[in-house]
Amino acid sequence: MSEHLVAIMEEHGEYCLRVAYLYVKDWAIAEEIVQDVFFSYYRQQDRFEHRASLKTYLVKITVHKSHDYLRSWKNKRHLLLEKLHIGASKRTPETMLIAQDERKTLTNALFELPITYREVVILYYYQELKVREIADILTCAENTVKTRLHRARKMLQEKLATSEWEVLMDDSF
Repeated sequence: MSEHLVAIMEEHGEYCLRVAYLYVKDWAIAEEIVQDVFFSYYRQQDRFEHRASLKTYLVKITVHKSHDYLRSWKNKRHLLLEKLHIGASKRTPETMLIAQDERKTLTNALFELPITYREVVILYYYQELKVREIADILTCAENTVKTRLHRARKMLQEKLATSEWEVLMDDSF
């Protein structure tokens, strides 16, 4: 394997893994998807036209491969998210339980959204991509991304209590 590919995998592999996991909700499957992503990149490096960053290009491949997986296994259920380890000793068991419950509620609401809305929320809020970058990754217009974000916020607003919704209320792009 070339040193160039190893460097790319070390630089972008973890990020692509997290993106894939947010789609498929299973670490083992996400790892397989990322392996497919880098294998595809290796086989077809010459197709990369440098119109966007390599990271954006690899994320786009990751999103497409995740979609392919979801289409092929759409009836299969997986665990939502791995438990987050909270090592703060100042937190009481009660506050840790409340925080865990709030994360679970938000995660459940997010994963109940249709994939077209879930993916823009994940890319915008969790991956902190700009609308333009999301439009490039999903190969759609920027206004489509904005509309999906708006609709996803409305859907989440209906699912979540007012206190949990305040974080997502910022409507600025």
